[in-house]
Amino acid sequence: MTYLGGMIKHGDLPDTLPLFPLPGALLLPRARLPLHIFEPRYLQMIEDCMKTPQRLIGMIQPLKGPEGQNHLNAIGCAGRLTGFSETEDGRYMITLAGVSRFRFLSEKEGFTPYLCANIDWKPFARDLGPAEHDSGFDRDAFFDLLERYFVAQGLDTDWESLQEAEEELLINSLGMLLPLEPEDKQAMLEAPCLSTRRETLVTLLEYALHGGSEEKLQ
Repeated sequence: MTYLGGMIKHGDLPDTLPLFPLPGALLLPRARLPLHIFEPRYLQMIEDCMKTPQRLIGMIQPLKGPEGQNHLNAIGCAGRLTGFSETEDGRYMITLAGVSRFRFLSEKEGFTPYLCANIDWKPFARDLGPAEHDSGFDRDAFFDLLERYFVAQGLDTDWESLQEAEEELLINSLGMLLPLEPEDKQAMLEAPCLSTRRETLVTLLEYALHGGSEEKLQ
């Protein structure tokens, strides 16, 4: 794996982004998302991205709509390409480091095989700041709920590592990795702060335990 490091400041953020619409994929600021790229248009997107100074890609979830039309959620999250490797058959394994959320404004016309968009960073200026803390986080109660959810779902994890994680890393990692519905992951992405994101996750876990994992949060 090749690591492409570097920090991004607000003045470095571009007005347009290449977008990677992917249902169920959640990227959050200061979190890392590994991706397996194999479609030709997205292979081209990665190659083009690596030629730019910021190396940013916008992760965004599609909305259900008529076939052949672009229907995207209003909010996505940009990630900086920080890890890259190529397989023998030409696929890419990449890592995106979450930088900042953005608001999708409009599709940018052009000749790329992938979607590019005009975006707005202003509503999410705090994403470029330091890690958030959640003063209302009750770790014992949260882990009791989380353990019951894991048992009900038949999941396993490294509990020692989870217990040692700071609250932002813990909440964000769980939101990205747990088998939540795409709309539930979108709700976590759009949460204005870490405490709201934690409350959203708690609600989703409780709902899964009481309402069944096949039902959706209304």
